[in-house]
Parts: sequence; structure tokens; C-alpha cells
Amino acid sequence: MALSNGPSRAGDSQMMSLLDNMIGVSDCVLLEPLTEDAFVENLQKRFKANEIYTYIGKVVVSVNPYKPLPLFSQNNISEYRGMNLYELPPHIYAITDDAYRAMRDKNRDQCVIISGESGAGKTEASKIVMQYVAAVCGKGRDVDTVKEQLLQSNPVLEAFGNAKTNRNDNSSRFGKYMDIEFDFKGDPMGGVITNYLLEKSRVVTQAPGERNFHIFYQLLAGAPDVLMKDELDLTRNPNDYHYLNQSGTQQIDNINDKEQLAVTQKAMQVLGFTDEEILSVYKLLGSILKLGNVEFNSFNTMNGTDGVKIQRENELLDVCDQLECSQQDMIHALTKRTIGQKGEKVTTTLTPSQASYARDALCKAIYDRLFTWAIKTINSSIRVRDGSGRKVMGVLDIYGFEIFEGNGFEQFIINYCNEKLQQIFIELTLKEEQEEYIVEGIEWTNIEFFNNIAICDLIEKSNVGILSMLDEECLRPGDVSDSTFLNKMNTTKSIIKHPHYESRSKCKSDKTIDHESFRLKHYAGNVNYCVNGFIDKNNDLLFRDLSQLMYKCDHLLLKTLFPEGNPKHNSQKRPPTTAFQFKSSIAQLMKNLVCKDPNYIRCIKPNDDKAPNDFNEALVRHQVRYLGLMENVRVRRAGYAFRQSYELCLSRYKMLCPKTWPNWNGPAREGMVQLFKHLGYKKEEYAFGRTKIFIRNPRTLFDLEKRRHHRMHYLATLIQKIYKGHRDCKKYQKMRASVTQIAAHYKGYKAKSKYLKMRMSCILITSLWRGYLARKEYKRLRYEAKCIWAVGIIKKFFIGWRVRREYRKLFSANAAPKIVAFMRRYVISKYLLKLKTQLPSMSPTDKNWPPCSPIHKSAHLKLKDVFRRWRATVYRSQVDEQKKRNSWDKGHCK
Repeated sequence: MALSNGPSRAGDSQMMSLLDNMIGVSDCVLLEPLTEDAFVENLQKRFKANEIYTYIGKVVVSVNPYKPLPLFSQNNISEYRGMNLYELPPHIYAITDDAYRAMRDKNRDQCVIISGESGAGKTEASKIVMQYVAAVCGKGRDVDTVKEQLLQSNPVLEAFGNAKTNRNDNSSRFGKYMDIEFDFKGDPMGGVITNYLLEKSRVVTQAPGERNFHIFYQLLAGAPDVLMKDELDLTRNPNDYHYLNQSGTQQIDNINDKEQLAVTQKAMQVLGFTDEEILSVYKLLGSILKLGNVEFNSFNTMNGTDGVKIQRENELLDVCDQLECSQQDMIHALTKRTIGQKGEKVTTTLTPSQASYARDALCKAIYDRLFTWAIKTINSSIRVRDGSGRKVMGVLDIYGFEIFEGNGFEQFIINYCNEKLQQIFIELTLKEEQEEYIVEGIEWTNIEFFNNIAICDLIEKSNVGILSMLDEECLRPGDVSDSTFLNKMNTTKSIIKHPHYESRSKCKSDKTIDHESFRLKHYAGNVNYCVNGFIDKNNDLLFRDLSQLMYKCDHLLLKTLFPEGNPKHNSQKRPPTTAFQFKSSIAQLMKNLVCKDPNYIRCIKPNDDKAPNDFNEALVRHQVRYLGLMENVRVRRAGYAFRQSYELCLSRYKMLCPKTWPNWNGPAREGMVQLFKHLGYKKEEYAFGRTKIFIRNPRTLFDLEKRRHHRMHYLATLIQKIYKGHRDCKKYQKMRASVTQIAAHYKGYKAKSKYLKMRMSCILITSLWRGYLARKEYKRLRYEAKCIWAVGIIKKFFIGWRVRREYRKLFSANAAPKIVAFMRRYVISKYLLKLKTQLPSMSPTDKNWPPCSPIHKSAHLKLKDVFRRWRATVYRSQVDEQKKRNSWDKGHCK
């Protein structure tokens, strides 16, 4: 385990944080004692503290928390970016960053291998890896487009390749390997996706409580009404379809199928799927659902032979409309089989069970090839266009080792894949260890470990391996069955005598193996495999009539999906078996992985109930065994368990030796020699390499940590003592300066107050004196002003008196007549104004007239007469001629 992988941004103060404040043991290579119980207990202790990641060297063990944790924000990405692997707590970001920087800076291709059983969090782990790579690489229009396409491939693959199982609501039912290609700057240029062993049997049957692939439910829930009625002729109720109603589960609490269809369709558009192709995909999905509703019954024909009759032909007619083929051709392909021998063709009628098998085989083939076509379409969109030199980082999300109560062909194939992955893990790990020992000049000693190459040979060896036996049995003419395959293995010397193979024929007294099973001793434990279904699943045949029918259809995609149906290329060659195809794919995958530096993420499911904070020890122990985690730890622990560069190690432990503390000025290696000599460790417990020190036993490392802890406590006390003395000295100096300053300020304040008081007194006295003088001057000026005023008054009265005396005679002679005339005019004016306001009405009969003073009596009477005459004149002027005549007549009559 190398704790240094290049320059660090964190500096010496942050190094080795893996050992600081850790809960349990952050790296299980340092686990002591090294037992399975201690390993599981360590995982549980960290899981309870929400520490879901633990290292085994450069392997990350991830325990699914089943709850959101604040570990995946943009801040977390920034925190881990550019940091060495062990400078921060274990995280997927750390191993991804380590792989990315090794690929970018050292030009070494990388791969991240993610494994674990269903529900352990493999899919989420691959998303986290993709999220981190997309976040840390460069920016730009073209780069962002590539990143968006790589990220958008996940929703499409999940919709078509994931399903709800009893263990996981979003379980990947296929293996996926993605190569992401980068340029010399570390920016993504494109990628290639490879899929392995899609669980196509799920299309036609599901266990209780499980669902079919997500895309079927998304289509029914989210497709527009126009598409559902006019194009697909589907209903929205999944219970209306046989392929969806078998398990009794159609909804998932935390998944909205309607919204997910919009996400899937948008992702398909981003990845270059045309609208016509998307519609064609929907038509194929609808055809699969309707084909599942087609039923077959037997009947007797007119010539007495047995025939097959199709029930619910309206469903079949809809399928023919969707696939654009003849209904008669469809019926013929589903109910009959044509066999050609030596240029002759023989047509046989299928039984209802055979017809149902053919129908299911067709639906599985359509979906499987549709899935493969979708991946090819994605690859054509995300592939690198130019031929420039590239760096590659691969991400492998594949099924982990499976041990169930009943294990069949699928578990056999999956466990074979995991044996190959374990083999390459051991080889690459030992190779890496050996290379580091050679570089550091440390003597390499052989490491004992469980070498599973014998099991791999037992399964895959040409001509004598189990897969070869299975293919031979499938190709052999005559009566072939699962029992004959088992008998053939039990009679083959290379298999029956193999130490990792057991059967009832070999171990007759072992009743844990039934007569239809065999047992393999895998690296993860013993597994019993029931051979029932091995032959059929390995053959995976699709009748030639169905292939030719699909090629004859005018549907946009079917000619591409079924090229073997072309009559011009009609071949009698038998298609390759499932085992052969998978073996070839695994061989290519191993070849691809060997040329890359591997990085591992082992996912563990803590419980079967998907409940947070629930840790099932028995379940976790089972996964630890079949993931080979203890084997991983033993390989890492072989030889020297701990290694670190001299500079970092000396910086961490230099306080344990007086010669190296506080500073060591010589070479770091010599400093470590002095330190270990002072501590008195035995020479066989450590070794000095060229650039690193190697420690054999974790107990030595923990003893160093224990001594460092005690020494740090002493140093902390010393630092605290010095700091407190320094602090108190500074405090005293500050208090003394404060007292002086306070005294100075107080004295200044006191003198200033006294000065201000005296100043105010002076100002007050001055103001009072000036006031007194001002008042005195004011009185003088006032007296002077009064005298001047009095002189003026006297002068004025004197002048008046003199004028009156001179003009008295003239005033007495002329003033009296004028005053009398004025008074008469005033009295007359007052009378006339009063009369004006008291005039009687304009009626001639009104005899009222206001009274008056006797002075105006004659004038008053005269005015009365004038007013009455004027009033009469006015009245007569207002009377017309007719009234006058009438009035005259009345007066004459009287």
C-alpha cells in the first residue's frame, strides 16, 4: 500500500489523514487481527458512523447506506480533486481522481471495476465515477457536448437494461463496460460501451414482486394519448398484458414512470436517435406486449392430425400492423417449423407449448437485439471521430458473485466471469507489488494465496472444460438433455477427478448435492448448480421461420436486427451458443483489462430490506466471502503491509527521536534510520527501500501511532505551557500599557475638565460684566431717546397750538355752513337708502308704504304718488290686448 502517489497540494500538515481521527480502520490492510470477524466488525463500526467507504489498498469497499448522505456535492468534488489517495477519508472520488490523474499525467490507461450483488449500489457507483470525471475535466463547447452525451447514456441504458427485483428497485440486468477516451489534456473525446449477458428471460417471465424492464412501464405511463391510440393501440394498464402482470407488481414507490419516459426520450434525442427510430422502438415494445397476450390451443384438423389454433387474433393483427407484415406469415411462423435437410424442406406443426416457446423466444430475441442495437446507436454517437492518439479510462459495472439456494445456468456464467476477474485481480496486484519491490530494491518473496487458475481451467479449458462439454452436448445429434450433459461430466476423467469439482456420482455419501446438480469450489465458496435448463439456455435457438419473418417485415429496424433472415444469405450453420459468446466476450474483456491499470470498487448490501442503519452481519459476511475481500487483504498484507516515502514518514514521526526533532537537516532516509534505531524495533520488522520505508506488520505501525499519540500529548502540553506563558506575558504587557494609557487619559481628562471649568468661569464673569456695561449703556441711550421724543412731542403740540391760534377766526366763519350742508345731505341719503330697501310689492292693489321721519313728510308723499303711478304703468304694459278687451267688457257690463 503506497501512501504517496505524486505531489500533494495539502502539504505536510494534511498528510496521512487516513490515520487521523478514523473510525475503526480506514484501510483494512492495517486491520489487526486479520480475521473475517474483525473485518466485518470494522465495516459495521464505520457503517454506523455513516462512513460507508473503506479501503483495501487501492480497492474501495462501498456499503450501500440506503439513505442520502452529504458526500457527493460539488464541494466534495473540489475537496478530492488533485489530492493523493490517502490524504482524505476513503471515497469513490479519491480512487477515481487517482485513476484520472494517472491516466492524464502518466499516460497510463485505467479501468474502474465495480462489482457486487444486486442492490449493493453498483449502478450508483458507476454514476458517481462518471459524475466526478465529468466535473474535473476541462470545459468547452465540444467537451461539454461529449460529457452530456456520455452522461445521457445512463438513462437510456437504465430504461432498457434495468428492472425492479426483490433486492433492488433499479437493478442492472446486464453487465456494462464503458471505455471513455480522452485527449492529451485529459478532456473527454468520446467513448465505447460494451454489454454482457442481458437477462432477456425477464421479458417473458418475472418472479413475484419483481417487474419487467423499466421501459415497458414508462411507455404505458408516459406516452402521449395520440401515440397510445393512433400508433401503438395500447392501454395504460399493465395488468392488461401477460408479460407485465405475472409478478403482481406494476408500481415502484420512489420511481415515477411517466417522468422517467420524458428523461429517457430526451436522452435518446441527445444521443442521436431520430424521431422515426424512437417511434420504431416504441412499436417494437408494443408488439412484444401484444405478442405476450397471444395464446395457443390445440385442435384436430380435417385429416386427423393435431394443429394449433391462435386465440385473440385481434392482438396478433395489431402486432402485424406494428411490424408491417402479413398476418398469414405471422401465424405460419408461430405455429409451424420448417426444417431443411439436403435441399429438402419439411414443415411440421408445433404443439401449443412449442408455439408458446417460439413466441417467447421471438420476444426475447427482439428485445435482446433491440438493446444491442440501442447500444450500437449510442456508440455511433459518442465514438471518437478522428484517429489521434488517445488515453482511455474504462468503467466496468458487472454482476458480482452469486450464491443462491437454487443456482442455474445464469449463476454459473456470472460466477465464471467473477472467477476471471478475481484471477486478473490477483495477477495485476501481485505484478504491481513485485514491480514496486524491484523498484525499491526490496527482496521479493513468494506470496502464498488461493490461485483460482485451476477453477478457470476447469470451466473454460478447450475440449475438456465444462463450457466445452456443454457446447459439445448441445451440438451432438440424438437424444440430448440436461441429464446427459451431467453424465458426460461425471464420466470425463479431467472433470470428475478435478479437486474443485464434486457431484453425487463422485461423492456418493454427500447428500447436500442432489442427483441433478454438481458443485464447484470457487474462490468465494462452494456453489451447487442445478443442470436443469443448461441445454436450452445455452442453445437459445430462434426458429429460422421467425428470423425470416422478421426480415420480411417492413418495419424500420427489423431487417437490421435479424440479418440472418435474409434468404440470400441463408446459412445452415448453427448460431454460436450462449456459453461460446460469453466466453469470447470475457476473453476480450480480460484482454482489455490486462493492458490497463485496474481500480476496484466492491459494493456491499447491508440488508435485504433496503433499510437505512440496518447492518445484517450474516448477509455482509456472505458478500465478503464471495467478493473475495479477505483474499484481497491477504494479498495486500503479504510481505510488507505498509510503505511510505521517507519524507512523509519522517515528517510524521520525527518527534519520537531527539535527533530528528524538531528539525532534521540531513537526508530523510538517514533520519528514518536514526528514528528506528532510537525506537529499538527489530530489523526484520522493517526494510529501507530506495525512496520508501517498508513496515512488515501493522502492529509496528500502530505502535508508532501510539507513541506519536503520547508524544503529541506531551508536545501539546509543552506547546500549551509555552503558549500560556507567552499569552500571560503578552497579557501583562498589554495590561501595563493599558494602565499607563488609562492614567494618561485620566490625567489629561482631569486637566482638561479643570481648564474647561476655569474657562467657563472666565466666560461667565466676562459675559456678566459685559452685560452690565451693555445694560448701563442701554439705559443711557434709552433716556436720551426719551428726551428726544419728548422734545418732538412738545414741539409738535406747540406748533399745533400756534396754528390753531392763527386760524381760529377763519375756521369759525366758514366751517358752520359747510357742516350743516353736509349733515343735511347725509340725512337725505340715509332716508333714500332706507326707502329703497322697504319699497312695497309691484301689485297695484298693494297699499302699503313705509313710514318716514317728519322731516321728509312732503317728499315722502310725493314719492309715494310717483311710485304708485309708475307701478300702474308697468302693470299696464305687461297686459296684452285680449286681456285689456276682456277687462273693458267686464267694466262696461257693470
